[in-house]
Amino acid sequence: MSRVYNFSAGPAVLPEEVLKEAAAEMLDYRGCGMSVMEMSHRSKMFETIIQEAEADLRELMNIPANYKVLFLQGGASQQFAMIPMNLMKNGVADYIITGQWAKKAWQEACLYGDAKAVASSADKTFSYIPDCSDLPIDENADYVYICENNTIYGTKYKTLPNTKGKTLVSDVSSCFLSEPVDVTKYGLIYGGVQKNIGPAGVVIVIIREDLITEDVLPGTPTMLRYKTHADAGSLYNTPPAYGIYICGKVFKWLKARGGLAVMKEYNEKKAKILYDFLDGSRLFKGTVRKEDRSLMNVPFVTGDAELDAGFVKEAKAAGFENLKGHRTVGGMRASIYNAMPIEGVEALAAFMRDFEAKHI
Repeated sequence: MSRVYNFSAGPAVLPEEVLKEAAAEMLDYRGCGMSVMEMSHRSKMFETIIQEAEADLRELMNIPANYKVLFLQGGASQQFAMIPMNLMKNGVADYIITGQWAKKAWQEACLYGDAKAVASSADKTFSYIPDCSDLPIDENADYVYICENNTIYGTKYKTLPNTKGKTLVSDVSSCFLSEPVDVTKYGLIYGGVQKNIGPAGVVIVIIREDLITEDVLPGTPTMLRYKTHADAGSLYNTPPAYGIYICGKVFKWLKARGGLAVMKEYNEKKAKILYDFLDGSRLFKGTVRKEDRSLMNVPFVTGDAELDAGFVKEAKAAGFENLKGHRTVGGMRASIYNAMPIEGVEALAAFMRDFEAKHI
């Protein structure tokens, strides 16, 4: 069977070259006679894998020396608790609610301190990014939290919030490495890798060193302290070794393609194909305010739930997988991450055109 076009929001499509390379090394990694899956995380060989992965990520994102890169477990969802546990020194934080994951993060932070929702786009089903130029930031806020790209709703911050000098914390799970980013604008930037970088099971945290302290909330478990992992170079306990190895391969793939500026151009080109079709379609329509559209996640509807279901079914039969929208919003969603080839987006647009012709 040939590979399908996989539009899943995550776990998502990975570069074919990376999968082939990993397959070739499955039984014997570089002459060591074993798979990376079987390798001790304390071995010299794995140490090289994780160190190279970090060095390549630092190069791709131009990460300053005063930021630590941590390869952790627990996914982005565990960070919802880990962030307030480690950063809520004054017990106050401000959250901007632009979708389900930002909302979940805020709800979790409420367990640990005074987490305020200072802006929200819930009034229009999270179909836009609120104006964040003059927010009521609490003068005691330890940080301001955003989810930068909203996987479910297909929105993306084009301008970062004015945090009025407070530390910015950002969940970038679904736009990680899709475009250049100025790391210095954030105190902490993190993401689960299963959308744009690797297999499920790894979350990468990039955190400024001054935010890593012993001063955490009482009762914070050893495993949920950034200092524990920073001091041990992400090897305090057995890390998600195979996942990190695949992430490392994806970093090399991105470097070989020319880095993040090149990826941004490519992603803009892919997204334009889909958005241009949606803007001119008589059957399908996008659900996001134009200026807030994501390059990674493109939700759309026909306005008829039955027709939506029919489209998803026919698309699947034609080799387009995972186009059903998130259960909370319905409709369809095409996630077109870095590894989705432009041919896949072109083929989807052509399929939608044909479907439209049959139903108008």
